[in-house]
Amino acid sequence: MSEKDLGCQALSSCATLGGSHCSINQARTMPYERGENIQSSLCIRVAKKEALEFTPFAIEVGFRHIDCAHAYQNEEEIGQVIRSKIADGTVKREDIFCTSKLWLTSLRPELVRPALEKSLKNLQLDYVDLYIMHYPMALKIWWCFLWPGEELFPKDENGKLIFDSVDFCRTWEALEKCKDAGLAKSIGVSNFNHKQLERILNKPGLKYKPVCNQVECHPYLNQSKLLDFCKSHEIVLVAYAGLGSQRVKEWVNQNHPVLLEDPVLSAISQKHKKTAALVALRYQIQRGVVVLAKGNNKKWIKENMQVFDFELTPEDMKAIDGLNRNIRYYELHLGVSHPEFPFSEEY
Repeated sequence: MSEKDLGCQALSSCATLGGSHCSINQARTMPYERGENIQSSLCIRVAKKEALEFTPFAIEVGFRHIDCAHAYQNEEEIGQVIRSKIADGTVKREDIFCTSKLWLTSLRPELVRPALEKSLKNLQLDYVDLYIMHYPMALKIWWCFLWPGEELFPKDENGKLIFDSVDFCRTWEALEKCKDAGLAKSIGVSNFNHKQLERILNKPGLKYKPVCNQVECHPYLNQSKLLDFCKSHEIVLVAYAGLGSQRVKEWVNQNHPVLLEDPVLSAISQKHKKTAALVALRYQIQRGVVVLAKGNNKKWIKENMQVFDFELTPEDMKAIDGLNRNIRYYELHLGVSHPEFPFSEEY
């Protein structure tokens, strides 16, 4: 069976190129691609307003790894789509690899399981395949809300975020209990630097280490040192903003260059007769990175599956490596004064 066929069938959990195995969860071992199998090197993320339109199409063309989060407020819509595609026979539950995330206002250990249970209710699922701590930074909840965390960015009268002092190692212990309860097959983190990862890895009594670290990663921020660190600890690096960004003013520095207009990417894309976006996605896959692709255009969703139709040469990879400028599109300036702000470290 071809790499493309395998990719279309099995985009359901995180794995990489290579010659060994990748444990994306402690229950299942996912083979690396060796011409015989590939597991979800490509993942789709769909915004709330677009979920009902584009997620069914993505599943129909072969996507199986779906990235959700409480903060994206897309779980109810994604849940509807998953149930409908199971009902019409397109997929079985075990075919879908569904990720969700624990938001910053629910990092207190006693809030972790209720937050996950709320996500499961919204998704209409008995378990998620992967549950991720969205950031290492805790924010205080407002108890006047019906549900902790509904105010995603609680601020004081001066417009500053209200920080909470929570040891994320205690949060991790609560996530371990969720895994033991069968509510999550795997547990991981997002936006952690290597020192924060080390604190979990070196935590006394650690039961499960993070299976992944989801971070911004693209040719302008290739995260090579963090990738090497993660690989050395058998942690899968998952890339968001793999194509740069959609330049949303509220989140993204508008002065940064547009990644997909880079002349090096354009030249490589012309050589392979592929788009610059496909080259950027393929670059990650060949580095052993699972890459998220935003799914808000049917043409692009279908086109992204072509990432398995070609291979970049070592010269291509070296040229793209040379594009690294340590440009972070999502700088999260709101949280820069938080004691656990993760982006002050080199990696």
